[in-house]
Amino acid sequence: MKNTLKSAMLLVLAITFASFATLKTQKVDVKASQITWTGHKVTGQHDGTLTLKDGTLEFNDKQLVGGEFTMDMTSINTTDLEGKSKAKLDGHLKSDDFFGTEKYPTATLKFTEVKGQGTDYTVTGDLTVKGITKPITFNMTVAEDSAKASFKIDRTKYGIRYGSASFFDDLQDKAIYNEFDVNVSLKF
Repeated sequence: MKNTLKSAMLLVLAITFASFATLKTQKVDVKASQITWTGHKVTGQHDGTLTLKDGTLEFNDKQLVGGEFTMDMTSINTTDLEGKSKAKLDGHLKSDDFFGTEKYPTATLKFTEVKGQGTDYTVTGDLTVKGITKPITFNMTVAEDSAKASFKIDRTKYGIRYGSASFFDDLQDKAIYNEFDVNVSLKF
């Protein structure tokens, strides 16, 4: 009876340790990872980059189960302009009209739900920009040591209304679309 009880306890302990041992947090290589954005307006678009400050992806065995990221909003960089035009747009994007980076130097994304398996996932997370947190859902593809996602963000949900035809009349060809595109390529 004692041997059976001991064996049962050892089995329970082994299963408990095995279930914890499969959970793994992968730190994202911020220097090898890339975030690009495209903002659209009636007369065209602007492209740029944003630097990832830190990030992790969490796996249970090889299945994605979580993630958390911090973006350095002070790193907003326009890549389709040069000289004074670039400096002017970069400065405007960092101003209170847009991301207010002096007061809000970072934005965060924390996964709240991950569905899928293998390489394809649907991720829901809390995105915080300018101190405002809203849910966002997007698709993510995970390979051996990399992950990719593309999604749209409605800037007006985060209090960024400058140039939005939804809030201002008579903008005509100066209107800036509410949604902008984000493409993320992660290495870990």
